[in-house]
Amino acid sequence: MKRIISLLSISLLIIQFSFAQSTKEEQEVMQLSKDKWQWMADKNVDKLKDLFDAKAKFVHMSGTWKTDEELEIIKTGSIWYKEAKVHDTAIEVSGNTAIVWNRITLIAMVRGTEAKTEFTVTEVYQKQKKAWKMLALTFSSVRDTHQIKK
Repeated sequence: MKRIISLLSISLLIIQFSFAQSTKEEQEVMQLSKDKWQWMADKNVDKLKDLFDAKAKFVHMSGTWKTDEELEIIKTGSIWYKEAKVHDTAIEVSGNTAIVWNRITLIAMVRGTEAKTEFTVTEVYQKQKKAWKMLALTFSSVRDTHQIKK
């Protein structure tokens, strides 16, 4: 009886551990999402150009832009994403598509004025050949108590 209970306990731990592990794809996309925030803060449009799909859309509080416009905004500092403090993250991967939700506090310079705003940011990625490309990035204004359901 002790042996059965021990085997059952070990089996449950293994199952629980395996569900807690993220997949290789999830880890890759999560790292890209994290890197993206730093590249935006650094105004590194070369790295961002490699990440963003040519037809990507970017939805902000004041408008929607395509990739070329977003890169120009970052390059010129019209919006300077100084720091994104990520509080919570969730990811789902289905086939060659990944969706990342980040709850962030964004500190940005917007047309010369510093703004600190709470957002949930939705990022959509697609695996194209061997690289992940961002197809969409949408900022949704939320309260600081907002939580992402996982």
